[in-house]
Amino acid sequence: MCDRDNLAEWARSGGFDWSGNRRQFSAMAAMGALSACAATAHGDAALAEDMVRVRTPDGQMDAFYVRPSSGRHPAILTWPDIAGLRDAFKVMARRLAGQGYAVLVVNPYYRSGPAPIFSDFADFQASDGFAKAGEMRKELGPDAIMRDAGAAIAWLDERTEVDPARGIGTNGYCMGGPFTVFTAAAAPDRVRAAASLHGAGLVKEDDSQSPHKLLDRTRASYLFAIAQNDDAKDPEAKTVLRRAAEAAGRPAEIAVYPADHGWTVIDAPAYEQQAAEKAWQRMSGLFARTLQA
Repeated sequence: MCDRDNLAEWARSGGFDWSGNRRQFSAMAAMGALSACAATAHGDAALAEDMVRVRTPDGQMDAFYVRPSSGRHPAILTWPDIAGLRDAFKVMARRLAGQGYAVLVVNPYYRSGPAPIFSDFADFQASDGFAKAGEMRKELGPDAIMRDAGAAIAWLDERTEVDPARGIGTNGYCMGGPFTVFTAAAAPDRVRAAASLHGAGLVKEDDSQSPHKLLDRTRASYLFAIAQNDDAKDPEAKTVLRRAAEAAGRPAEIAVYPADHGWTVIDAPAYEQQAAEKAWQRMSGLFARTLQA
């Protein structure tokens, strides 16, 4: 999972050169911003985007909403990693919207304050992010995330650019990985696909609300992309997860990637482009099969 040990591993291995990674991210961010004005990969429509607020049972959740500027499309609900909603996730959301989706990236920490809580992963590290996030995460139990997910899906279903006749997808990174299962359990009639990228805490045998124990409450197809160092710490988790998916009758692709925790997030220290692109293509295929067909 995403923790201080991961950062220590990155530092010891010499694999963390933030100056280079930040320059790479800046270039990606510029390309992402341009995509809002350019043609998408899914037709000729440009993208439209806004910061929005979604009313939940617990308050007002701020979120980034990007979609093709014309037509009606399936929706995707995105849960960021431990550093929260920030520019990196806006860039990735624009790319996904360009494939023909209305994408809502929520601020999971809205109970504590508006996004961005951290401007990027470097700011997260410099600001003692684990301590701050640890306090904010105390309010993010399964029931709270299910309430938030239900409210977000209801909000999306009211948008004229969302096609409610099609299913909804969800993707989540790091701490957001298990949130995808909570989302699918919160709205089983709506959520058809869920992608967890280096998700943390997917298997907790002593927790009745462990994500793997909730799969039988869902109707989604799944992608569980697991980091190699997470697998090394808990090699049995993937087997338990696979058995749980089979018992629940849920289609699930479960694979360990040759990259470390955080490898799919473009401003993360562990970002690894080749492995990230492979995970992106697997996620894109899942969404295309379940939401676009």
